[in-house]
Amino acid sequence: MGNVILGLLLIGPQTLYSLNKQFEQGISLFYRASYGSLQSALKALLAKGYVTFVEGIDGGRNKKTYSITDAGGEAFDAWMRAPVAGGDLEVAALSKLYHLGLVDDDEVRQAVLDDLVAAITHERDALEGFAGQIDALDVPDEYARLFRYRRATLDYGIVSHRASLDWFLALAEQERRR
Repeated sequence: MGNVILGLLLIGPQTLYSLNKQFEQGISLFYRASYGSLQSALKALLAKGYVTFVEGIDGGRNKKTYSITDAGGEAFDAWMRAPVAGGDLEVAALSKLYHLGLVDDDEVRQAVLDDLVAAITHERDALEGFAGQIDALDVPDEYARLFRYRRATLDYGIVSHRASLDWFLALAEQERRR
């Protein structure tokens, strides 16, 4: 979540309230965050020196406006350039895609897309390999119904990864043609 916040702060200073609104109005389509989790993420970013804030009073209430530091900008850039990692590939991929327009370098944008394609391909291949292994199993009759729906769940994951891969391949090709 910290990297998503850093990307939002690259656009300009924001309050916790405005960050929360951005998550609610768009980012929540791929990344859910509560007000409290945003607050915790900002504290962690402050501790690392990636963000700073100024306090002011607005309508009689204390308000902190957060800005990204040079170190935060460097951390964001390093995250964008790093291979995608983590347990939820879809969230990681969409988080990077959402902020890809902040990357000025054409080659870096292409490299990010190529990395996402490679990661999705790897996961799709792993799911298809697993499907082949479990299809070779002899399932006892008493577990046939259970197995059927668990296999259907795996099928959904395979189809989802295939569609995602097709979509990212098309985007990467569009980027190459620019």
